[in-house]
Amino acid sequence: MAEVAESPADRGTASPRPLFAGLSDISISQDIPIEGEITIPMRSRSREFDSSTLNESVQNTIMRDLKAVGKKFMHVLYPRKSNTLLRDWDLWGPLILCVTLALMLQRGSVDSEKDGGPQFAEVFVIVWFGAVTITLNSKLLGGNISFFQSLCVLGYCILPLTVAMLICRLVLLAEQGPINFMVRLFVVVVMFAWSIVASTAFLADSQPPNRKALAVYPVFLFYFVISWMILTFTPQ
Repeated sequence: MAEVAESPADRGTASPRPLFAGLSDISISQDIPIEGEITIPMRSRSREFDSSTLNESVQNTIMRDLKAVGKKFMHVLYPRKSNTLLRDWDLWGPLILCVTLALMLQRGSVDSEKDGGPQFAEVFVIVWFGAVTITLNSKLLGGNISFFQSLCVLGYCILPLTVAMLICRLVLLAEQGPINFMVRLFVVVVMFAWSIVASTAFLADSQPPNRKALAVYPVFLFYFVISWMILTFTPQ
């Protein structure tokens, strides 16, 4: 039979073809495997379980954090180029050092007007405000260190000055005099230099080579002010 030619009018009035009409003609070959099972290797499961801290006890969490803080203290006592303080930063160590230093700088006076309260607040303001200022200066100079990483390093490097304050408190138990002052001056100067060396060992590589001096100068002033507070401390 002869086929009837389709006129243009019939084409315009014909119903549109569905968008996915041709998909029913597509068949999947039996040779292509489409079945499978999503599994996680046992080694990956055990590694993920070991790294999870949701199921550990409070005692294990506290001991783990204390060990991490102790390791960072050792890095400050033996300063060397390391990314431990920058990679695993925390603010527990700086908070402990700041509270300890503020308590030792308190004057134990009976008078309510000289009870040592302002000294405790002064230490907190100087330490945290100074650390924030140095961090902002570092960022403005183009440093590639984060805000909390810088706070962590500057806070942990107060450890030598906290030790200097402890030694000075013990020395002040003896009779005050020129020898007493010279001993305290020597201890404070040594610990001040220790803090500078330790902080620059961690922060030097994070600054542009031509701007390292501008980044180290505020750090020098920061630890100098704390050292001056320790040296001029006299119990009442």
